[in-house]
Amino acid sequence: MKAPLIDNLQYANFSSRIFEQMRAGGVDAVHVTIAYHENFREMVLNLERWNRWFEDHRDLIFKGTTAADVRLAQESGRTAIFFGFQNPSPIEDDIGLVEICHQLGIRFMQLTYNNQSLLATGCYEDEDTGLTRMGKQVVAEMNRVGMVVDMSHSAERSTLEAIDHSTRPIAITHANPHWWHAALRNKSDTVLKALTGAGGMLGFSVYPHHLAGGSDCTLDSFCAMIAEAASRYGAQHLGIGTDLCQDQPDSVVEWMRVGRWTKTIDYGEGSASNAGFPPMPAWFNDNRDFGNIREGLSATGLSAADIDGIMGGNWLRFYEEGFGPA
Repeated sequence: MKAPLIDNLQYANFSSRIFEQMRAGGVDAVHVTIAYHENFREMVLNLERWNRWFEDHRDLIFKGTTAADVRLAQESGRTAIFFGFQNPSPIEDDIGLVEICHQLGIRFMQLTYNNQSLLATGCYEDEDTGLTRMGKQVVAEMNRVGMVVDMSHSAERSTLEAIDHSTRPIAITHANPHWWHAALRNKSDTVLKALTGAGGMLGFSVYPHHLAGGSDCTLDSFCAMIAEAASRYGAQHLGIGTDLCQDQPDSVVEWMRVGRWTKTIDYGEGSASNAGFPPMPAWFNDNRDFGNIREGLSATGLSAADIDGIMGGNWLRFYEEGFGPA
């Protein structure tokens, strides 16, 4: 069977139109954000909404929980949807909810969003104190049940400590190298060497704030960056995590940045004059555009095997290794 096409992070305003675009683009699996700042009960309401989508669009999508579901998606001409959290809010202060969430189908959890959490420090805090006492225990519990530690929004020390403390490879599902574009959310060479050296995965983001040149970033620049990352860290540790927020209203940016922790507007990676979603680069607007990335990677001289891995084969291997109990 051919290598799969996997996007390991989306937070789109999902609809039948987007599910149809997934199929038109040949996307075999997508890791979707099921919670940002929601508590456990609110997260369950999001699961209920997805259950309705799975019922109403069973010819297009289904819930994925194991690596085998990626192959099932290929065989049945559908897209497997995997769930993850961009914040540990749904486990509240109860480590027992890690296993409950895994039983509900959650396969990824960020230890932080941009702020300090009960587990670790986010990338926008002034001081990074690393993993907390609870954070170390939660990482161990995630390792035990088969929930992947995701440090996409975490600060440097916290990320390095998570890599070191975890007994299983972790992921940075949606970010780019800091040496290519110096955004706070992008990751240092030190972090990426530690991540990949421990068997972890980096998913490259096409969210404009993470791109050199922003919305004007060229496909050539993006793919040259991936090729350089492959030479530095090994192509087998690289994948795609677009951070696609298609069809989301600008008000969702406020929810992502602010949640319930402040009464003021936190502009995060944007600015007060441009607080909404930035335009996507011309070469990637929706799930039908993954072919552009594949063509761009081909032009860099990367091998067909390396490109197949980056476009999804490496995530499939990671799923095989990370989703089951230790």
